[in-house]
Amino acid sequence: MQAAQSTIDPAEVAKFEAMAAEWWDPAGKFKPLHMLNPCRLDYINAQIAAEFDRELGVRAPFAGLRMLDVGCGGGLLAEPLARLGADMVGVDAAPGTIPVAEVHAAQSGLRIDYRHATAEDLAAGGEVFDVVLAMEVVEHVADPAALLAACRQLLAPGGLLICSTVNRTPQSFAKAIIGAEYLMGWLPKGTHDWSKFLKPDELRALLTTAGVEVVDRKGFVFNPVSWQWRLSAQDLSVNYVTTSVKPGG
Repeated sequence: MQAAQSTIDPAEVAKFEAMAAEWWDPAGKFKPLHMLNPCRLDYINAQIAAEFDRELGVRAPFAGLRMLDVGCGGGLLAEPLARLGADMVGVDAAPGTIPVAEVHAAQSGLRIDYRHATAEDLAAGGEVFDVVLAMEVVEHVADPAALLAACRQLLAPGGLLICSTVNRTPQSFAKAIIGAEYLMGWLPKGTHDWSKFLKPDELRALLTTAGVEVVDRKGFVFNPVSWQWRLSAQDLSVNYVTTSVKPGG
């Protein structure tokens, strides 16, 4: 399938294409995502369980829910959600990530529908999902408003859009760029463009314009002592996540 060009930033795609083979190396170039993954999964699972009245801890609590991971990469989110019973679709604009994701899912005994495509491609095809994830994606596309509009179109009435990104603050410049890229070497230099980061109120405005209602917002905060991430209701100064609902459910 030929990916639509409305939101793709070719330079951003090339950066992640070059790192595709390292998606499942917890000590590689995606180390920050591996470190963050438990925290963001806890958030995602809690939001989905609350919205769809599912009980976490039982077998396949998300059975019957169709979910889309936009910018799925190697499948760090798609795989654990599939294990919880979700009918998962993952799309990515970087073609090299899809074979990596497919092979790892097969090795893990999981059936996940991975595609080299964009949210716009799926929206144009009339596909519908209960949950759409756009995690660490909006800061890498050419047109965040168009991406969020496509995500809204993909949602069933009452569906959830969960979106995370990086705040545009001095703290994020110091931690996400100077710290992560230059001092710690967690990410290749140039992975992030600080000017593309969105303040929480800017993202809320984009989501509202897209036609969804923001119902929750939390920060992801890294503790350098415990070397772990946690959720915060107050600190959105660097990484943060929002949950929105499409009206009509």
